[in-house]
Amino acid sequence: MTPPAFTDLGLPTQPAVVFLHGVGGGRHGWVPQQAHVASLGWRSLAWDMPGYGDSAMVSPYDFDHLAQALWQMLDAAHIDHAVLVGHSMGAMVALQGWTQKPERIKGLLLAATSPAFGNSDGDFQKQFLAQRLAPLEAGKTMGDIADKLIPTMAAPGADQANAIPAQLKSAHQSMSAVPPHTYRAALQALVQFEQRAALSTLNVPALCLAAAHDRTAPPAVMERMAQKIPDARYACLADAGHLLHYEQPEAFNAELEKFLKDVKP
Repeated sequence: MTPPAFTDLGLPTQPAVVFLHGVGGGRHGWVPQQAHVASLGWRSLAWDMPGYGDSAMVSPYDFDHLAQALWQMLDAAHIDHAVLVGHSMGAMVALQGWTQKPERIKGLLLAATSPAFGNSDGDFQKQFLAQRLAPLEAGKTMGDIADKLIPTMAAPGADQANAIPAQLKSAHQSMSAVPPHTYRAALQALVQFEQRAALSTLNVPALCLAAAHDRTAPPAVMERMAQKIPDARYACLADAGHLLHYEQPEAFNAELEKFLKDVKP
């Protein structure tokens, strides 16, 4: 099977940081972060998760197979060890990867995420799926969904004048480009994620990075998550919502830079 598509910056001899996007993202959403870590002397990869951008789907579409695709990409890039930086669902892929090949992970930055979503048979999960998929069922495009959803996921003020702010245009473009069948598959996988038991096994540097205005992964949830990871650090960006690396790229990069200093070369 063809490895997932990715953007690769830096020299092969440098230590590597791998950026993993969320349900509505794509590899191009990490441009400011890739540029920043390159300036610090790190190599970086940002992938299109299977089914996104130029990456083929996996079947079944679940976290086990998504994590396997991650290793396939790293093998193709000749990377033995990496720091994983995941946003939302991407952080869940990173946690799943830890359960498969912890020896290949040198650190984990888990942003705006949760160690579990629940079970697809639960009422909350069913309501979440129905709400997120309703626009597609009504014939809306992914661009239509992005128009409505992106502003609600950011800090207050992002939906003023019914326009997408400049800092969220990349997020809007990424979500608009997600194939509808991939969006459905990703959401179905998301509601079945469960890795709470893995938190206590993490023995590499870990940062749980929250955003003050995140209603999807509230700071309190992320702080509890950090408390269950040995020696993990918790931080919260004050003026951001769920799309924190789009909304506050400089603040995100500052926390990322600080975290990378904790990772052994």
